[in-house]
Amino acid sequence: MSNDHTSGRLSTLQAAMVIARRDFSAILFSRSFFIFLLGPLFPVIVALAAGSIGQQVDSNIARTTLGVAMSATDSTALIAARQHMEPQLGGQAPDMVLIGDRGSSASTDPGALLRQQQGNVAAIVSGSLAKPVLTGAPGLINAWQGPVSLIAAQAQDRAQQQAQGWGPSPFPTVALAPVENTNAAERQGRMRTAQSAQTLLFLLTMLLAGMVLSNLVEEKANKIIEVLAAAIPMNAVFYGKLFAMLGVSFVGIAAWGATFGSLAIAGGHSLSELVAPAVGWPLFIALGIAYFTMAYLLLGSVFLTIGSMAATVREVQTLSMPASMSQLMVFFFATYATASASAGLTLTAQLVPFSSPFAMLGKAAQDGVIWPHLAALVWQALWVALVIHFGSNLFRRRVMKSGPQKIKAVKRKLQPA
Repeated sequence: MSNDHTSGRLSTLQAAMVIARRDFSAILFSRSFFIFLLGPLFPVIVALAAGSIGQQVDSNIARTTLGVAMSATDSTALIAARQHMEPQLGGQAPDMVLIGDRGSSASTDPGALLRQQQGNVAAIVSGSLAKPVLTGAPGLINAWQGPVSLIAAQAQDRAQQQAQGWGPSPFPTVALAPVENTNAAERQGRMRTAQSAQTLLFLLTMLLAGMVLSNLVEEKANKIIEVLAAAIPMNAVFYGKLFAMLGVSFVGIAAWGATFGSLAIAGGHSLSELVAPAVGWPLFIALGIAYFTMAYLLLGSVFLTIGSMAATVREVQTLSMPASMSQLMVFFFATYATASASAGLTLTAQLVPFSSPFAMLGKAAQDGVIWPHLAALVWQALWVALVIHFGSNLFRRRVMKSGPQKIKAVKRKLQPA
């Protein structure tokens, strides 16, 4: 029988499971966790409300129009040509309206005529079909210069055809031959999928790993951690608390995923809008869950060590700032390496423990080979164990003051002379 059983102490795994169940239940059924779940929903609600209000405001504001101040013949021909070319120009064709006195508009100052307008006329085209002149704000007339030139040329052609007794020439119908995917389009689409997945992974990790920071502060203040440390190994305490927070995080992700997924489906959105990753959606989602787990455990173990060393919540916030900024730089490094053509930089991002989950998730979107992900997950799990071992030992030596030297000193005092 093992020493753990003979001494009445739980094994490290059993103790970690006890701590995990205790913390998971305490956090999951607390009112603060319910408020935490609602937190990310408020920005989405505000954004949707602002978007709907913006659309309502835009619908209430009429579209700016282009005033036509040419001779009666040229004005009629220009507006007719605009209607004829609208299917080809689409939204680039400005709305046109006749303004001014048709008999004297050609001699009227366009600037003075524009200042007299009270409606939505934002610019005026004057002159003739051969030499049109746009008067208005620089940005607007620069945008309308090309469409007005095409419309004026079309108006001239139509006038010549009518003078010769011909009907207006129809625009040729362009046949479309769509191709499902090209190599360049597929690479670009998979890159967008990779970057979207990396961003989502980073946001979820930073949002949820912050809960680990203050986990030990209250228990240190209430002396609970001393009781736990006397009963079970500190490694088990760290593992239990970290996996409890991971379980709580999955509950939060499930709740947010169901909410945002329902909103996306109701809005007509789906994963088909993104290019499918190289490994396929089912495996890509599974790898996303696995890499979130590793990214959370890696960052959470660092945060747990920081929280265990802090005495107050203010110290937690002060000590966590460098770790948070470092993680942001790690994210930038991983996304840059994913888009980089340098094989050495990409491999470095995949090997560095804290950037590895992001870089490997990007690789899953672009490369269909599976075995590197298995190796990467083992590599990341090894670093999780190393960081937790380092953090628990640091906590035991610096905070609990129970290092090997102190134990040896106590044993020497207890030995008979």
